Amino acid sequence: MASGTVQAQAAPEAGESLPGILVVDDNLANLQFVRSQLSDCYRVALAKSGPQALAMAARSVPDLILLDIDMPGMDGFETMENLKRHHVLSRVPVIYLTASRDTETELRALASGARDFLTKPFEKEILRHRISLHIRFNQYQHHLEDTVKELEDSMVTSFSGLIECRDGNTGGHVVRTRQYVEILGGLLVDRGLFPEDLNRRELGLIVRAAPLHDIGKIGVSDAILLKEGRLTDEEYAQMKSHTVIGARIIDGMYRRAPTQHYLNYARKIAEGHHERWDGKGYPNGLAGTGIPLCSRIMAVADVYDALVEDRIYRPALSHAEAMRIMAEERGRIFDPVLLDVFLGNDAAFRGR
Repeated sequence: MASGTVQAQAAPEAGESLPGILVVDDNLANLQFVRSQLSDCYRVALAKSGPQALAMAARSVPDLILLDIDMPGMDGFETMENLKRHHVLSRVPVIYLTASRDTETELRALASGARDFLTKPFEKEILRHRISLHIRFNQYQHHLEDTVKELEDSMVTSFSGLIECRDGNTGGHVVRTRQYVEILGGLLVDRGLFPEDLNRRELGLIVRAAPLHDIGKIGVSDAILLKEGRLTDEEYAQMKSHTVIGARIIDGMYRRAPTQHYLNYARKIAEGHHERWDGKGYPNGLAGTGIPLCSRIMAVADVYDALVEDRIYRPALSHAEAMRIMAEERGRIFDPVLLDVFLGNDAAFRGR
């Protein structure tokens, strides 16, 4: 085994736009050989162990990983298991490199999630062809996933907008509240608040879920949604039922599409966005941190938009007046931490 520590290789200035390859092998000679074969077409980073590779990949996500199987300590299979646990690195294509030529090793390699398998020594052109093929396929797959996601989000927003129109809104409420959720959630992530519940990935799911918060209004009578005067106790009870109806609808959607994890947040938001920090909300009278964080974020966005937009029962309030009213509800309706971030960055929400 060759000795010495291998650091990430600095990419030449002219190659900044080239795809990045992370090569992982405990043999320094092998690393240098692979780098010599690829450095004219790729930005090549080298790692001598699984732990070093995981740390480097987390700092700068490569476009593809060439991973040796037979390494001391954390071998290639264990390294792959750790990659698969990481929500970003799990999407990076991996090609195993090994001197072993037995079928059992090859089958295990492919079953572990690798895209391909190359035995040493390998031909330069075969290596370059396999790398190019898998990078292009991965790019196409990501593009296809993004296209499908955009189509799904557009359909969800449009459908939710139609439901909003039933109570006198133009449907813009759905778009604006989604924006408010994204802004407020981003501020929370940037400040490192609620790290156990919120990161960029989870925020993305919450933002996708936000337009479905009032889907339960589909089960509420138009006579109630469009009533200009004060609701009776019975009518108000029916209005409040939109939270439970929405949660039930989305729960059914999630059972039919369990890979669409944003629907889990959508169910929580639909049911919980009218809960109050002091426990006097509905439908379940939850209080404080017993209310899901996504619902507490949605509550701020929903109330702000309701205040600054025209409603069938009153004209829009000014931004300043809305801020004043919401500040008075700190610790009663709203999570104090969320509201402090919201009020402290009010210019980011004005005029959306």
